[in-house]
Amino acid sequence: MILAGGAARRLGGVDKPALRVGGRALLDRVLDACRGAGRTVVVGPRRPTVRPVRWAREEPPGGGPVAAVDAGVRQTTAPLVLVLSADLPFLTPETVRALLDGIEGAGGGHGTEGVRATGGSQATEGTDATVGIQATGGVQGIEGTVLIDSDGREQPLVAAYRAEPLRREIALLATEHGGLGGLPLRLLVSELALARLQHPTASFDCDTWEDITTARARIREHGHVLDEWIAAVKAELGIDLDVDTAALLDLARDAAHGVARPAAPLTTFLVGYAAAQKGGGPEELAAATEKAAALAARWAEEQ
Repeated sequence: MILAGGAARRLGGVDKPALRVGGRALLDRVLDACRGAGRTVVVGPRRPTVRPVRWAREEPPGGGPVAAVDAGVRQTTAPLVLVLSADLPFLTPETVRALLDGIEGAGGGHGTEGVRATGGSQATEGTDATVGIQATGGVQGIEGTVLIDSDGREQPLVAAYRAEPLRREIALLATEHGGLGGLPLRLLVSELALARLQHPTASFDCDTWEDITTARARIREHGHVLDEWIAAVKAELGIDLDVDTAALLDLARDAAHGVARPAAPLTTFLVGYAAAQKGGGPEELAAATEKAAALAARWAEEQ
């Protein structure tokens, strides 16, 4: 569930989930990170989204995060529930998987971000970044995994929980306080047995215009910009395909050097078109790229 009903007071009351970072709405970026979910519930006012979701509203509207979690958990019977805020520009599917693995006591193996479990589960390290899980109370008793930011603070809106403990605590709070409106989220999660997942960037959220500016600048850094652009283009065009960026760049270079500079974009376009005609999968794209690269090499040899 994605909570998208806040007032965004520090942003002057704008529709924060619709603000764009890297050409994509913040909400759409979060939706992309959890695209493997069996059901996706967005709690907040309806708005355009990159893929279909189920909508819900907290009671009362604007009643705060506990009321929003209650509204979301009512929409599913799934045993595990991701709870995410709608303003996380750097959340990735790998981090989402690590949050779920933290509950189940399984380590990494899901991409470039590894998981190091220190609470009794298997240890695995990734290649690009290492995240760590610290479990309290033993893995068998874990009721959720919460992200820890770079300052060591828990981020309960970047977390995975077992649904039944959430329902239990919601019912207790409703009885104790006579309702859920206005209650802080710490009251909901403070009694849960949580594993803690350390990650340096995934919990970065956009509460201020300075945060928005920082996020927009970061994705344009040299180490991120190509991946961010390719992800944005795929989302815009509705393409779910792993792209071998290095192979396409090599092809563009060979076409530019061996034929003429304008040949680079035209060749890569034709390769994509040819792959689409053959079915559009990774194998078709690789085959078309290989053929075009060989042609560019033969062309260059004749000079």
